[in-house]
Formats: sequence, C-alpha cells, structure tokens
Amino acid sequence: MTSSDVWGPDAAARYDESSASMFTPEVLDPTVDLLAGLAGDGRALELAIGTGRVGIPLAERGVPVYGIELSEPMVAQLHRRRPELPVVVGDMAQARVEGTFSLVYLVYNTIGNLRTQEKQVACFANAAQHLEPGGRFVVEVGMPALRRFPPGQRAVPFHVGEQHVGLDLYDTATQQAESHHYSRQPDGTYRHEVLHYRYVWPAELDLMARLAGMTLERRTADWQGTPFTGDSESHVSIWRTPPG
Repeated sequence: MTSSDVWGPDAAARYDESSASMFTPEVLDPTVDLLAGLAGDGRALELAIGTGRVGIPLAERGVPVYGIELSEPMVAQLHRRRPELPVVVGDMAQARVEGTFSLVYLVYNTIGNLRTQEKQVACFANAAQHLEPGGRFVVEVGMPALRRFPPGQRAVPFHVGEQHVGLDLYDTATQQAESHHYSRQPDGTYRHEVLHYRYVWPAELDLMARLAGMTLERRTADWQGTPFTGDSESHVSIWRTPPG
C-alpha cells in the first residue's frame, strides 16, 4: 500500500511536455553538476525517478544510476530513452535496490507525494539503509506558501500563464495540500488535473533524518548554492550518514 498518487499511462505520456521548463539546461545543469559531485566515484539511487529527467543526464555524466519508481507507465517512458537504466517498480518508502550507494536523492518536491508523516519517515529510513557509510541523501522541495494567505484563504497561485494556471490548496490542520493544474488544450478547452501531497517543513525533515541516523550537512535555497533564508521558496538539503 502507498499513500502516493499513481501516474497512469496518459499522465506519464504527457509528463515530459507538461514539465518542459524543468528540462532546460538552466534548470538541469546545476542539478546534475551538484549530484555528480556528491556521487563521486560511487553509485546513485534516485527515488521516484519518473521519466528520467535527472537520472538520465546524470548517467550520461558517467555516474551509475539506479531508480525506484511507483508508476510503471513512467518507467516505460524512461526506458524508451535509456532502456539499460535499472529501475525497481515500487513505493520509495520501502522498495529495495541491491547494494549500497554513495548518493540517494529525491527531487522536484516528490517527498510530498508521500502523504503521511509515517510514510515520509519511512522514506528517510529507506534512503539511509541504501547509503554506504558517509553517503548522502539529497532532497529538493518547496516551502509551503502559507505566508501569502490572509485569514480564511486556502488557495494560492503558483503559476499563471497563457497556457497554464496552477493553484495550491492547503489544509494547515493536517498539512495536506492539492495542486490544481488548468492546462489549455489545442482546441481551446482546458484540462483540469489534481495532484495531492503533504507539505513538510525543513525542521521536520531534519528530525526525520535524525531518526534515520543522518545529520544535516548543508541546506541552500537552490542547486546553485544560494543561501537559504526565511524568504526562500524552496530548499535543497543534504544529510549524511556517519562515516565508517
């Protein structure tokens, strides 16, 4: 059983196009640069590898990349581009890949796909169990936009454009949230999609890491290393297992 939404064939087929802005060199190059440096001469494991947006270019840098992914249609899209990249189909909170890794990573807000605190804690434990001594776990996730809310408001726009409008709805009592995507189609109609997630605070993630035996090594606002502040809208956090 998993708490995550499962991407079906139609959503998987549209994923790369709908996330095209995340495939640009300006976004991908700093991400892959940092991950390749952290992996060093070791192996890397991507949790929720999806269609391989990050995993494939990282593998092209010479890093042996493995993946865990819940959606078989997403894995099928990945294997159309790089059939030899090994992926285990399963829940990233519990699925296992043989061996250990110098790097485990989870990008693009995907920790929130696990919609209970229990599952998120289990994900950290699973990442730690895959890491060799001194290995690193990297998570990229956005900060909840709660500071934008006046009393009584539950929704905040995160993207407004001619072809797409996105709104996040938050329940502050449960930390449950929904991303509503309204995408303009070629015939002028709009497709409405809803993704569910659990938002999580940096201090909460640090506690999850500590429960898994890891300590925070660095937290920045982005992949380029911009300092993380109270005004940052996202963060890239790196936790490390004890050295051998």
